Amino acid sequence: MHFFLTLALGIVAALWALAFLDLVRGIRGIPAVESIGSAADADCPSISILFAARDEAEKLPGALETMLALDYPHYEVIAVDDRSGDSTGSMLDRAAEQHSQLKVVHVGSLPTGWLGKPHALQQAYEDSTGEWLVFTDADVHFQPDALRRAIALADAKSWEHLTLMCEMKLFTPGEKIAVAFFGTAFLLATRPWKTKNPECGNYMGVGAFQLIRRSAYEKLGTHRRLAMEVIDDMKLGKLAKESGVRSGVAISRSAVSIYWHTGLPNIIRGTTKNLFASSGYRTWLVPVQILAILAMFILPLVALPFVHGVSLALALVSVILPLGIAIGAARYVNISPLYALAYPVGALIFAWMVLRSAIVTLWQGGIVWRGTFYPLDELKRGMV
Repeated sequence: MHFFLTLALGIVAALWALAFLDLVRGIRGIPAVESIGSAADADCPSISILFAARDEAEKLPGALETMLALDYPHYEVIAVDDRSGDSTGSMLDRAAEQHSQLKVVHVGSLPTGWLGKPHALQQAYEDSTGEWLVFTDADVHFQPDALRRAIALADAKSWEHLTLMCEMKLFTPGEKIAVAFFGTAFLLATRPWKTKNPECGNYMGVGAFQLIRRSAYEKLGTHRRLAMEVIDDMKLGKLAKESGVRSGVAISRSAVSIYWHTGLPNIIRGTTKNLFASSGYRTWLVPVQILAILAMFILPLVALPFVHGVSLALALVSVILPLGIAIGAARYVNISPLYALAYPVGALIFAWMVLRSAIVTLWQGGIVWRGTFYPLDELKRGMV
């Protein structure tokens, strides 16, 4: 038994060492928009900011205020009220009366073969005029110079598609523990620093901010290609990469920020539709993912009191390295590194989120999103 435990710890330690070195080298290559100077008026092409809102009356006002107060010479905001049952639509209409750069599109019904959000974003695109497009969400806040810096960075790097890793506003301990781990897992799984390399398959797309040249977006097929794709933001990045669009990733810090979900229970519920989708709805992959989480993040910690010598050294390596990565992830999501100490708790929460997403989706035979039920068979056929 001791031999097999030592072997397992050796494999885990080796994997952590490789991941740590890869991340340390790679993260240095991700620029921050705050380090980029703002583009001059003459270098600012027209931009359309596009977002879909459904029952966002609570968070929309603050976010919309920042979108309409941008220091940018040529931009418009296309807001789609996607079948809201609250005051979202009237709120947008009142704002449009006061701000000429805001255009509101109301969606009253959803056509067959579409998820609500991709359909709404397609409608926003069809009503837009900008040379560049920014896909965002109804709860995202922009600093006044965010567009100038983003377009300056895209121009400097010759990127046609730029995704920003945005700052997350977190308040409760549960939110911070969960998101600190989520950030760690996200960095390890996506390796965003590889996105800019056209020779590899890594891609990135974040719903809070994706800047893409209109011609590049049309080249990849617009959101019509994503009509039934639940994780449409990531898959927009995938289509961009597969279409030969020059893509890159940057860190926004406070330039673009979002208050994602209120409290840990809402984070768990809010990701129910996403995590099983990110597994391609492959049931066999769920236990593999959970076992990998337990082996990489929990096993070394549990083994510490029971091992010695080489096994103890391997266990320590397998505890210290993920802690270092978690501290880095906490820094990038702008929370105290102390929350990284709770990464084993975050790992268990995330493992439950993965399992819950699969159970709920399979039990329902599909997902409920924005008030509409979508059968699992249709979701699988619509995957990109």
